[in-house]
Amino acid sequence: MKKLNFWNKIIFTINSLVAFLLLISYLLPYVPPKSFATISALSLSVPILIILNILFFIYWLLRVKKQLLLSLLVLVLGWNHVTSLYKFSSSLNEKDEDNISIMSFNVRLFNRYQWLPSKTIKEDIVDFIKLENPDIFCLQEYRSGNPIDLENYYNFNGRFRPDIKQGMAMFSKYPIINGGSLDFPNSNNNGLFMDIVKGKDTIRVYNVHLQSSGINTDVESLKNEPSDGLFSRIKNVFQKQQEQAELINQHRSKTSYKTIVAGDFNNTAHSYVYNEIKGDLLDTFEEAGNGFGRTFDFKFFPFRIDFILVDEAFKVNGFKNYNQKLSDHYPIKATVNLD
Repeated sequence: MKKLNFWNKIIFTINSLVAFLLLISYLLPYVPPKSFATISALSLSVPILIILNILFFIYWLLRVKKQLLLSLLVLVLGWNHVTSLYKFSSSLNEKDEDNISIMSFNVRLFNRYQWLPSKTIKEDIVDFIKLENPDIFCLQEYRSGNPIDLENYYNFNGRFRPDIKQGMAMFSKYPIINGGSLDFPNSNNNGLFMDIVKGKDTIRVYNVHLQSSGINTDVESLKNEPSDGLFSRIKNVFQKQQEQAELINQHRSKTSYKTIVAGDFNNTAHSYVYNEIKGDLLDTFEEAGNGFGRTFDFKFFPFRIDFILVDEAFKVNGFKNYNQKLSDHYPIKATVNLD
């Protein structure tokens, strides 16, 4: 530190703070928001902290300074967090006639309030689904009053409260023998489940949409948000998400069927709720994806908040992120089969 000039001392001070915050964030998957809501809010910033530490490491490396060891050590200690943000291997895409493809997509009410300039978003989404032809797909923020009609699919959708404009929908090429709503209390968000039959196997599929923050994610708008009000809302959201994750796990514990959980978690892979729901399930992106795996349109940073998790009985043969701008989310698709 003594050998650094004034400018580099300031940079290293900031570097130290960022490294410390990233180190603390490694505990977040194990910290219940109900107990420590303040620190839990840090999980949304983990992708940013990882990228900043990488940039600090490169900065010191180019200057051949030993200060590079700080960010390097923190990144190595949390290597699983780094790889959950970015997959360095190429995408897996194994063909198998027994493969099952599952898609998840938050369609944002088919652009009902014209967030996007296009007038044909719903039609474009339908065309996209037909082109990709998934065996199972789960939609969040689906308008039950303006449904889509697809041939060769069984359909289960629900709006668990009549006053809620947005709902959820699930489609399957395999027969649906059972289905229902999880009915998240005191929330406009919800979850659905369906039991499908493929050959001799019955599979339980969940479509979940965890509590939304209601915060405008445009960077310029966020600058105008009062920090205390913003932080308070995030804490409340995380506490509700914990309740919803616990409800999902309670429901899952009552079935012996092999399970798939898909949907919009409104939180990152570095959060308590993700860790709680994932449990012993496989994250299909981590098993077969590539790159950042971005699923949400947040300026400057690649946020992955939509997931497809599957039972360990499944073999993950493929995962794909799409770049279609049809919502504020991007669709994802996993390909699996039963070992």
